[in-house]
Amino acid sequence: MSPPFTRHLTFQSNDLGKEVSIMLALVDENMQSLYKDRFPVVWKVSKFGKSGAYRAQATYTNQLAFAKAQLTDGNFISAGTSVKVNVGQKTTLTEANDVFSFSSPSQGSSGFVQALNNTGAIQDIAVGFLNKGDFMPTPALYFDEVGDGSHVTAQFTPILRVYITSDYQETAIIRGAIETPVIWKQDLSSLAENTVWNLKRDGVTGRYTITHA
Repeated sequence: MSPPFTRHLTFQSNDLGKEVSIMLALVDENMQSLYKDRFPVVWKVSKFGKSGAYRAQATYTNQLAFAKAQLTDGNFISAGTSVKVNVGQKTTLTEANDVFSFSSPSQGSSGFVQALNNTGAIQDIAVGFLNKGDFMPTPALYFDEVGDGSHVTAQFTPILRVYITSDYQETAIIRGAIETPVIWKQDLSSLAENTVWNLKRDGVTGRYTITHA
């Protein structure tokens, strides 16, 4: 099990020169079956103005959790019920009298988190992270139509990617590779607890950069 940590990130701009939206998502492009049966979920979308000072903040805690995903319009998701899990643990989702519940986590495969669907029907399951004070996890990875008797396994690495795009909304499921180039990526486990990052735009090329403040 990794030692517990929390990361507070602040993104800021001053007289950016153009109004833009930045989109944050935890995307590990080395993950097997990405965009096939597992899909990243948009974490945050923040708008930065053309002139003046703007700031957006995000907090990540490496307490993972499985959730029974609830879809709205086949896209946006929220957690119906959830359970905390640590790396190397597994849990089972069951249903009784229309009430879904996860079992207490038990020892699983080293380096992974696992969830078994034992409800008797196809379910949507997500894995996310639970910040202090939150009742439900923030979804980060969505598993599509998990069959009864099937399990989902994830080797979750918190690689944060930032994009300049207005095509997504918070908690939206990212169904395919993002066409906009990533402007910044970091493994959150390698950062200090509190970091500040400057968003800038090159007035000649129009390219955006994020650098440590």
